[in-house]
Amino acid sequence: MLEQIKETASFLKEKTNFNPSVGIILGTGLGGLVNEIETLHAIPYEEIPNFPVSTVQGHSGKLIFGKLGGKDVVAMQGRFHYYEGYTMHEVVFPVRVMKFLGIEHLFVSNASGGVNRKFEVGDIMIIDDHINLFPTNPLIGKNIDELGPRFPDMMEPYDHQLIAKAEEIAIENSIKVVKGTYAGLSGPCLETPAEYQWIYNTGADTVGMSTVPEVIAARHMSIPCFGFSIITDLGVPGKIIEMTHEIVQGVAQKAEPKMTLIVKELLKSI
Repeated sequence: MLEQIKETASFLKEKTNFNPSVGIILGTGLGGLVNEIETLHAIPYEEIPNFPVSTVQGHSGKLIFGKLGGKDVVAMQGRFHYYEGYTMHEVVFPVRVMKFLGIEHLFVSNASGGVNRKFEVGDIMIIDDHINLFPTNPLIGKNIDELGPRFPDMMEPYDHQLIAKAEEIAIENSIKVVKGTYAGLSGPCLETPAEYQWIYNTGADTVGMSTVPEVIAARHMSIPCFGFSIITDLGVPGKIIEMTHEIVQGVAQKAEPKMTLIVKELLKSI
């Protein structure tokens, strides 16, 4: 595994001659942030050694190298999900490669279902914690000491300073944001009403099918993380409606400009 990570990182360094300081993972319907990046290189996943290939609508499958908010960034336009049949090691492989490319911060975004009774469709939630409800963990197996310790501390999965800065930026730009805990499940089924209630009872504010594995892998490598959820539907009694992937994408795309502004300003502040 470590050899594959190093091989992929070496390939990308040789191809781009680029040293990103921030990694960005763009979730469902949120790939348009790439339009704001001053793109220097765009490499399809299928051309990258050892990389999985995204199979989900709304995930275009390119690794973008360029500048955003005055920072050198590498962005995943399309992520990998456990429900696609990938192992957890494959899901987090790009994050580990980013570490060897030199990133010092990781930004993640996703579309999710709100279970907090106060949330509304279209809300932008800053993630301040998560609950791993996946059936496994990306760190299971032999520990790679060069990446991090056997038992990494998870007291601060999402960086408190970045969260505070993002809240300030939102206030300055009159953007409504909420803050809460993200629960990660395997999917691909959207949740039943009983499952939404169970997720609410765990203490989560929203639920989705990504993000948690990538953040666990990043924190294992001591990379500070910042995360966003776009609330695309509500798992709240009386507000649950039949959902489609297209509806999720549409809601996420409407909220994307606000999220993009916060991300750009946050990058400038790092």
